[in-house]
Amino acid sequence: MTHLYHLSHIDLDGYGCQYLTQKAYEQIRCYNANYGPEVTARLQEIIDQIKRDRYLGKDPDERLILITDLNLTTKEANWIEKEAMGVGAKLQLLDHHATGEKAAERFAWYYLDTTRSATRITYDWLREHRGFDPDGVYLPIVETINAIDIWLSDDPRFEYGKVGLGMISGAREINRVLFPDEDRAFKLSLIEAAHRRADAPDAPILLDDDLHGVKKSFFREERNDTKDNLVADYITRLLTRDKGRMTIHYGDAKGILTYQAGNTSLIGNAFLQANPDYAFYMDVNSRGNFSLRSADRIDVAQMAAQIGNGGGHPNAAGGKIKDYKDSFVYSEIKAFIQNYLDERRGGESEEEAK
Repeated sequence: MTHLYHLSHIDLDGYGCQYLTQKAYEQIRCYNANYGPEVTARLQEIIDQIKRDRYLGKDPDERLILITDLNLTTKEANWIEKEAMGVGAKLQLLDHHATGEKAAERFAWYYLDTTRSATRITYDWLREHRGFDPDGVYLPIVETINAIDIWLSDDPRFEYGKVGLGMISGAREINRVLFPDEDRAFKLSLIEAAHRRADAPDAPILLDDDLHGVKKSFFREERNDTKDNLVADYITRLLTRDKGRMTIHYGDAKGILTYQAGNTSLIGNAFLQANPDYAFYMDVNSRGNFSLRSADRIDVAQMAAQIGNGGGHPNAAGGKIKDYKDSFVYSEIKAFIQNYLDERRGGESEEEAK
């Protein structure tokens, strides 16, 4: 049995590739990256995961690293080829971006075709190598993604693709740095909903009308509510589940750190109500702006003033971290913030000592 490690882009075409491979492989781990250094970081995660799997004695017939809808430089391709060989994994890249032409000419595993979307290339590759979808069940969604991604404006599925494109780009309810698996599952569920409606009359209008309800259905458990409240409850459950890896401290006060989670008041207050042993909730964005919430357990207005020249109310405040260093790896963000809080707290103690 092949164990697939699949890295793909973060747009409709990238997730479309993973929508297909999730149906074609039983043993699969998915990863996503935008262009630039995040690609190498995610590939390193894959190599590290393969090493862990080998250490745990998981020994499939074949390990395959599949990269879709992302182009590599020759330097990056050289590096991942050596790393893959070192862990006994095969490589396959399926892409349509002309910027990868030099690497495609050099590496046999680098497949480039600028005339098809990555989803279409992946679909055809799966049909050839896995016997996938012999009855063409998934062709409607594949043709839809292909039409919009390579901009076939005369294609009858083009307008439907436009709705799908916005559907994925607007799916920001779950932060992919904090919860990559759940974010991906959410987006793949949206593609599944689009697939089910692809051949319906007036499909673009139907999907556009249904999209709010489709999103709510993903977050709803037993009760119905507004989408914002359902999302807040869902994120709170994830935060409570993962609070061990997300805990930070400001002096003796214990808090939780999120990254671009949004809906700070809803999520922050919901988390603090569910976790009375936490004194504060902190959310930071890519520019270093932060929001703080408490529930009469610490004065976050005073905390914001001390750490970010900010302010607000005792239970709701914010500010900005000077010289903030962003990352697409949560553990690095958390380490930076904790060090920053320790430094600011230490500086405050020195001033008080004087």
